Amino acid sequence: MCPLLFCSSRSASQLVCLRGCPLKFAGTSDPSVPRHHGSHPAFLGPLSLVQSALKCCSFSSECCSALCLFPSRPSLVIPPPFRPDHHLNEFPLLSRSAAGAQDIIAVMPAAVINLNGSSSHSPVQSVPSHVRSICCIGAGYVGGPTCSVIALKCPHIKVTIVDVNPVRIAAWNSDVLPVFEPGLDAVVRECRGRNLFFSTDIDKAIQEADLIFVSVNTPTKTSGVGKGFAADLHYVEASTRRIASVATSSKIIVEKSTVPCRTAASMRTILESNSSYTADGTLISFQILSNPEFLAEGTAIRDLMAPDRVLIGSLDTQQGKAAANALSEVYQNWVDPTKIYQTGLWSSELSKLAANALLAQRISSINSLSAICEATGADVDEVAHACGLDARIGPKFLKASVGFGGSCFQKDILNLVYLSESLGLSEVADYWHQVIKMNEYSKSRFARKVVSTLFNTITMKKIAVLGFAFKKDTGDTRESAAITLCKYFRQERAQISIYDPKVTTNQIMLDLTEPGVLDDSQAVQQQVKIATSMKEACEDAEAVIICTEWDEFRDATAQDWDEIYRSMKKPAFVFDGRGIVDAKVLRSVGFKVHAVGKGPLIVDPIWA
Repeated sequence: MCPLLFCSSRSASQLVCLRGCPLKFAGTSDPSVPRHHGSHPAFLGPLSLVQSALKCCSFSSECCSALCLFPSRPSLVIPPPFRPDHHLNEFPLLSRSAAGAQDIIAVMPAAVINLNGSSSHSPVQSVPSHVRSICCIGAGYVGGPTCSVIALKCPHIKVTIVDVNPVRIAAWNSDVLPVFEPGLDAVVRECRGRNLFFSTDIDKAIQEADLIFVSVNTPTKTSGVGKGFAADLHYVEASTRRIASVATSSKIIVEKSTVPCRTAASMRTILESNSSYTADGTLISFQILSNPEFLAEGTAIRDLMAPDRVLIGSLDTQQGKAAANALSEVYQNWVDPTKIYQTGLWSSELSKLAANALLAQRISSINSLSAICEATGADVDEVAHACGLDARIGPKFLKASVGFGGSCFQKDILNLVYLSESLGLSEVADYWHQVIKMNEYSKSRFARKVVSTLFNTITMKKIAVLGFAFKKDTGDTRESAAITLCKYFRQERAQISIYDPKVTTNQIMLDLTEPGVLDDSQAVQQQVKIATSMKEACEDAEAVIICTEWDEFRDATAQDWDEIYRSMKKPAFVFDGRGIVDAKVLRSVGFKVHAVGKGPLIVDPIWA
């Protein structure tokens, strides 16, 4: 006899399992039910039922061990024997009505209860083994270029990029794309309308897709638990819930956004808790993959065309591996299979955070050395070159600057700091937090040096800022060092003239306006002017600040600088925050030059 049956209080005294074994019935008020932990088992939901059964029951290995009878819906059966490592799988649904019972009892002889407490009422529809249609939720800096290149390289796959912002989608469908990346416009022009589409009809795109990229923003939280450190996963959760609510077939869900480690577990819980059935009664299933992007803005198309590696993380299950192989098959249309690496889901999620943290660490390390170079007369470029010749170190990301910016580095390191703190690893959190502190120090040190050099005041002095994007070949200003510098100069009551070849006037004004400060927008317009050329920005200025390494600034000739020098007030200063101009040439013109990581020219009479 099966030892225990959880059920509603309905009368069902003549129930049998599929093997004909009589089932002992007990309603919630039946005193014959054995007491567990001092109380009668009551009508429980799936998660509570599983937990209660695991803790309290001695399962029979011969037939059904526990069952919950629900009015008007299939019952939940815990399989004998239950193993904690069970995951969702496909098993035929067997139904049997029992004499005297008012409910249908659904029994899965090897049904699987996963770790989230949800159950599978098989049969389950498998996820696609081959991808014919892709949906990308999020038409931003990652989703747009990534899926445009997929459409280019996979003309047999329909790619639809969707977004809730109709203005952004309209821009993707126009001749002026909302994202500036060298080579992106040519890719979009070739594929748009053929197998690449941009739409606000999110539900339709989800329903038609075999594979869905979730490529939405994951900013740092500005309020609540984890404020200033943790990633805000509101958009990820909203996308996941939308997929679950409208999907009419099984899907492969791919994390493209940078997310905290084990985010996929939360997504899985949401998807399985809200999954529905197809028209023929099979359960819709979802497999979640991690496929982080390793793109650098300004070279995104080149990085996508010839990636260093493609990382795909999945659960170590048959279905998980099948989903990973399906995504790998997409990339193999143009990527060498030896560069496609499959890992565990959690390793893949953490690898993205780790990669950005290590890159930012190198920048902060060389910037800390640049401060020493300026104080001692050493040249940071020579130091970096000498260190980079060591094969164990290498030369990449050893370029000193005013500080790093962009949407990823600071956000991902703060996320790593929060993760470390939540795991009780305070020393680890402090270590990575120091990378951010050093970056903030680099920017503030540079700003203070400008003020101190200009005789300790820049009030009403015109300062020309060349470059506002966080790096060249992009219009992205997120966390740009120029924002920090300009806000500092505003507080010192300077007049600021800004020129950037790609950043719009509206974006600059928006970045420099303090949110929530009354009339600050008007104050910004009085202090900040936007120039249309490098020479216009520098006219009548007392100092030039190079914040972005645009080729236009790097390639300016001696004659160009001579014209700029003649138009400026004297003494005329150049502060090179990117180390891109030839200081000797500028000094020959008449400028007083201060470059990051370059100490003063010290000539000792003994050595002269």
